[in-house]
Amino acid sequence: METILNPWAWYISGPLIALVMALLLYFGKTFGMSSNLRTMCTIAGAGKFVDFFNFKWKDQLWNLTVVLGAIIGGFIAVNYLSNNSGTDLNPTTITELQNMGFNKPGATLVPNEMYALDALSSPKAWLLLVIGGLLVGFGTRYAGGCTSGHAITGLSSLQKPSLIAVIGFFIGGLIMTNFILPLIF
Repeated sequence: METILNPWAWYISGPLIALVMALLLYFGKTFGMSSNLRTMCTIAGAGKFVDFFNFKWKDQLWNLTVVLGAIIGGFIAVNYLSNNSGTDLNPTTITELQNMGFNKPGATLVPNEMYALDALSSPKAWLLLVIGGLLVGFGTRYAGGCTSGHAITGLSSLQKPSLIAVIGFFIGGLIMTNFILPLIF
């Protein structure tokens, strides 16, 4: 049971992801979460107002099971398959995060200063959520997919646009971590 509760090694999770991708490619499907938002908006009737949402959404219904599986799987993982071990961070990272105002970096999977319900009481948190959400939504649409879609599906099918997008994601992450995040906190 301890093996299931701890993070899985790359040599276990990597081949499992490869197996899922091989099955998806075999059945002519792609993996990505952002396309589900388009499907849900289309189901809700957004196609009446914007042509982008005017497509055969029933062909994408299978992908909504991925979202449902992620939600149910996340709930099961957090509540039944978690050993509350926290995150093993580099001591330098811990010091830098403490200097930014984070109390116990690594004690939980994500910092409470950003992800606890108490964090929503500040206007700064709301501003970060709204601006961050808009940027992620715009970037996902502009790049033609999300990080999981490009990094997993796109790279496994050797698509050059996905390689460019993933490189852009990493550069954006480095800029955010090293320059923007210290300014915010």
